[in-house]
Amino acid sequence: MDLVIKVARAVTAAGEVPATIGVDGGRIVAVEPAGADLDGERVLELGEDVVLLPGLVDTHVHVNDPGRTEWEGFASATRAAAAGGVTTIVDMPLNSLPPTVDVASLEVKRKTAEGRVHVDVGFWGGAIPGNLADLRGLHEAGVFGFKSFLLHSGVDEFPPLDARGLEEAMTELRTFDGMIIVHAEDSDAIDHAPDPHGEKYEDFLHSRPRGAENVAIAQVIELARKTGVRAHILHLSSSDALPMVESARRDGVRLTAETCPHYLSFTAEEIGDGATQFKCCPPIREAGNRELLWKGLADGVIDCVVTDHSPCTPELKRFDSGDFGLAWGGIAGLQLGLPAVWTQARQRGFALTDVVRWMAEHPAAQAGMRRKGHLAPGYDADFSVFAPDEAFVVDVAKLKHRNPVSAYHGRPLAGVVRSTWLRGEEITGEDPAGVLLTRGDC
Repeated sequence: MDLVIKVARAVTAAGEVPATIGVDGGRIVAVEPAGADLDGERVLELGEDVVLLPGLVDTHVHVNDPGRTEWEGFASATRAAAAGGVTTIVDMPLNSLPPTVDVASLEVKRKTAEGRVHVDVGFWGGAIPGNLADLRGLHEAGVFGFKSFLLHSGVDEFPPLDARGLEEAMTELRTFDGMIIVHAEDSDAIDHAPDPHGEKYEDFLHSRPRGAENVAIAQVIELARKTGVRAHILHLSSSDALPMVESARRDGVRLTAETCPHYLSFTAEEIGDGATQFKCCPPIREAGNRELLWKGLADGVIDCVVTDHSPCTPELKRFDSGDFGLAWGGIAGLQLGLPAVWTQARQRGFALTDVVRWMAEHPAAQAGMRRKGHLAPGYDADFSVFAPDEAFVVDVAKLKHRNPVSAYHGRPLAGVVRSTWLRGEEITGEDPAGVLLTRGDC
């Protein structure tokens, strides 16, 4: 074998157990008990202070490349991913120029990313007004599904679908079993909400009420029920919607849902005046809401935890005025998702096996990846070597993403990623060895 890893703690199908893992040709070929006699050209023995995890799969990342590379870029984003134990990302179709809404724009994005990625990268397509005829072609070209908005996306070149447009897109996707992933906030509800401008976070929170999210999720559920399409709720922040999601699943609606580390970590009550680094949409809500999201994870109503890494330049966060209404909405957290979630999860009695389920196994399954997210024979040899009991304080200047802005700056977190491996090779950040993924081939 090319590589044998001996470790006292590994998260496998058997739980967190001692294991000997064999790798050949970039794939896992053996997962045996500790002490198993496996021969390898290289042998890696890990200490008892670390746990071997499957590489995490982050299916919600805004790379913003090409077109807005001053915000991020494939090289910097994938270095940040690797530093955070993430070995696979799926890039969102907006905030790049052009947005990924037809095959030609997908090819532009793939050419931009080629040879620059340090982890494996897949792509979502977009469903916007006027591109219904492009959806099948994008599906056949290998996108993992189609993102849509029900309100202004924040950029004019990626407009939202109205109710009729959403149903038409879902109906079309059902013909080839495509998946729609939805930013579920209702535009009418937000249009009638209070003005978001000013330094008070409470005012911004009132401008994006739970009701806007709840109404939109209900709409997605009913159209998914009607059309039979696979639907996924992005960055769920309102705990009010959890009973709807659970009920729809019981009825056979093909529905999944994700939340994000920032909704599980921060609370509205702790966000100070003008702290626009915390602005995201939907917003970070109250402490009681956060605990209900954790319960949703425990109950299996929420399937995945992904970062919604949405970085920008410091100027766009409008630290000069502290005006939440003017600031760009997005949290840069790709490198910190694992320790952020682990910090909160361990306090609530969860184990690393739970974190792996939420951040590796389920995101891979939701995107249809058959060789990612597990330490098991036949899967890609993607690993994160994680020290769960080591702590650190986030210093934004040391993070790998492009701009030194993050809501996590100064926050103490538990868990340090010691190294990350892609197909049996350690990622150094020097030689980009990631590949561009297509749906059905990973």
